[in-house]
Formats: sequence, structure tokens, C-alpha cells
Amino acid sequence: MNVTASTLSLTVADVDASREFFCTHLGYEVAMAADGFASLTRADAAADIVLLRRGIEVLPPEQRDKQATGLIFALTVTGIEAEERRLREAGAPITMPLREEPWGERLFQLTDPNGIVVQFVEWTEPTEPAQAEEPACS
Repeated sequence: MNVTASTLSLTVADVDASREFFCTHLGYEVAMAADGFASLTRADAAADIVLLRRGIEVLPPEQRDKQATGLIFALTVTGIEAEERRLREAGAPITMPLREEPWGERLFQLTDPNGIVVQFVEWTEPTEPAQAEEPACS
């Protein structure tokens, strides 16, 4: 297998609200859009995003009424302090302020109008030794 791109497909109640959030605060651009659908992209390594309106008939019946919940869309970035400051000053809904974990993870989170959590992460030197590693995938 050769993966050539990554796309996160999210079913939401209000496609327009999520589209506006991702374009305004996270620099995404609309690649395609129609009633109940938007495909968003960026010029860097971030995953593309497809937004589908809950109930849309292009989804299989068992998926139509489900909505994106319980997931975190994480973006590994550089310059996390400046990014957090920019978003805060722009009025973005920061739902977890910038913090640093002892294992070397600096992070903060935003939540879009449909409840999609976007987490920004930047890695630093850990202040605590690493734990024993789990076995590799087989």
C-alpha cells in the first residue's frame, strides 16, 4: 500500500459553521462544496477535511444519523505559543489552554461549533524519563 493523501471525513449538523471555522481559524480553503457537503484542503501536510451534513443520502443508511463526536483532530505544529496567541486574539474558541506535559508534549485545543475538537501539539524535551515501550504492531 502507498498512501498518497489523508482525508478526515466528519458528519456534522451544520456544514457551513464547521467550514467557516476551519477556513477562518485554521487556514483551510474550500476545494469543493455543494448542499450538505464541503471538501477542505491546505497547502501543507495537514489532512484534508470532508464535511458531510448529518442525514445526507450519500452516506450508507447506518451512518447517516451519526455525528462526529469523541475524536480529537490533532495537528503537530511549530511555534505553538504564537499560534495559540494568534487564535486567542482572533476570538477562536480555545477550550483547553496551552499546557506542557512532563513527557514533552505542549498542546492546546479549540472546539468548532459542531463539537469537533482540534488539538495543536508541539513536541519538546521531556522533563520526566520515558515509560517502557509497548510491543510494536505485528
